[in-house]
Amino acid sequence: MQQFPHLYSVVAKADTQGDVALEGDRLPPIPSAPPPEFGGPGDRWSPETLFVAAVADCFVLTFRAIAGLSRFSWVSLECSATGTLDRVERVTQFTALQIHARLTVPSEANEDQAHRLRLEVLVKLPA
Repeated sequence: MQQFPHLYSVVAKADTQGDVALEGDRLPPIPSAPPPEFGGPGDRWSPETLFVAAVADCFVLTFRAIAGLSRFSWVSLECSATGTLDRVERVTQFTALQIHARLTVPSEANEDQAHRLRLEVLVKLPA
């Protein structure tokens, strides 16, 4: 791992209509559009879905790193995340994030260690 701080830069490009192109150094562009709830087409990544995807991705990558450091043997991890966007005092904001993870381990795996590692990942995610 590199020394902190880590910097991440993204450029969003748009015309008056159509998709927003999200670009980052050495990354393929991602087309983005509003979700259907805001009048978008519903067939592209939106800022809302990207945010929730980042939470699920962070959970999986953090678990992978902690499991590796702990020398914990596992087969696969599926993480689903749901974000709730609501209006609170006339401000649109995410009010909840739910994470559900399904971990598949070899039959000889230590089940207690699996639960401890999962909880350690949840504790390390920002509130």
